[in-house]
Amino acid sequence: MTAGPPPEEHPDGLWPALTEAAERVEKLLATLPEAGARSPAERAGIAAAHDAARALRVRFLDAHADAVYDRLTGHRRVHLRLAELVEAAATAFPGLVPTRRRLAAERSLPQAAKEGHEIDQGILVRAVLRSPVAGPHLLDAMLRPTARALELLPDFLRTGVVEMEAVHLERRDGVARLTMCRDDCLNAEDGRQVDDMETAVDLALLDPAVRVGLLRGGEMNHPRYRGKRVFSAGINLKYLSSGGISLVDFLLRRELGYIHKLVRGVLADDGRPGSWHSPRIDKPWVAAVDGFAIGGGAQLLLVFDRVLASSDAYFSLPAAKEGIIPGVANLRIGRFAGPRLSRQLILEGRRIWAKEPEARLLVDEVVEPDELDAAVERSLARLDGDAVLANRRMLHLAEESPHEFRAYMAEFALQQALRLYGQDVIDKAGRFERRASG
Repeated sequence: MTAGPPPEEHPDGLWPALTEAAERVEKLLATLPEAGARSPAERAGIAAAHDAARALRVRFLDAHADAVYDRLTGHRRVHLRLAELVEAAATAFPGLVPTRRRLAAERSLPQAAKEGHEIDQGILVRAVLRSPVAGPHLLDAMLRPTARALELLPDFLRTGVVEMEAVHLERRDGVARLTMCRDDCLNAEDGRQVDDMETAVDLALLDPAVRVGLLRGGEMNHPRYRGKRVFSAGINLKYLSSGGISLVDFLLRRELGYIHKLVRGVLADDGRPGSWHSPRIDKPWVAAVDGFAIGGGAQLLLVFDRVLASSDAYFSLPAAKEGIIPGVANLRIGRFAGPRLSRQLILEGRRIWAKEPEARLLVDEVVEPDELDAAVERSLARLDGDAVLANRRMLHLAEESPHEFRAYMAEFALQQALRLYGQDVIDKAGRFERRASG
């Protein structure tokens, strides 16, 4: 079987049409003021040009996603992480996705002043993940340990401690204890936190002396919570309003990186015994919630094997209020809470207190604050068993197959990109920015 012509030379003519449409967008942008200063007619004109180009991107990638991915990865011999993939695509297929230079220029702008070029990245990632050939390969690439984790691994194996800006990691008594320590912002999530979390999860999984993992929030310096532990305040709205939340490096990396590794494990080509039947190194995980788990913090709880909470804690998923999609919560929360409560949480922003009966759908055990430490240690011991790993693998397979996860993430990549640049999100981000500066 011979390969067909390269996608840019295919007789369907989609690539020349796409490059022409992309050039029209660039020429029009060169004549316009920044996004926030345009007239209604100018906004309508550039929106129509973007829409025409994006329709062609979708058609081109629907027809040629596998060929594009094979070109970028050497026929799947090279495992590129998401950021590497979109950068390679910008070079190999000019006009398909924004260049690094274009994105760097946009990154310095507040969200309201951005053009929304990341939507084109969402179109590419959606097409790749939808492919039964390219999609699983990309998921495996994202399950590999990061270069940063591999660099830190020798010292961690020796000392059992790694201090990072957002996460403190300590191995003690066979437990990898990850403490989120962004005490200045109540463990609100940003790119720094995602990078540190993935590094810590990689190290915990790669360390053969670790049998169980624990995630908990550290003590805060915030005036309202000084000296108290807090789990997570969710996405950092200050960073969102100032344009610091990236589609690829934050919103997609978070889900396909460390959170997916908590579920499936890290893919390590290390020649260890048993790798023929278990290519991923996975371990059971416990989460302990002090204070609150808001937004992304609540999303995290859905992938842990056991969740404990202090009796004065609460949980919420204020996605509709923020205007974005709460990660993979839409796929996972129905298994725990059922469809009605899931809609109350996601669409209406309902807050659930740990002492409410409904909280037992989200957590395994609720204890008084001064009893949480002891309850955590009991839970860690309970999950430290020889049969736990095999059973959790089968539970995850039954609850969320790799195909189901990949299909969800394909659509999420585009829908979240569109939400990131929705006018309601822009307006809310602008109001938050004005409140923060006033």
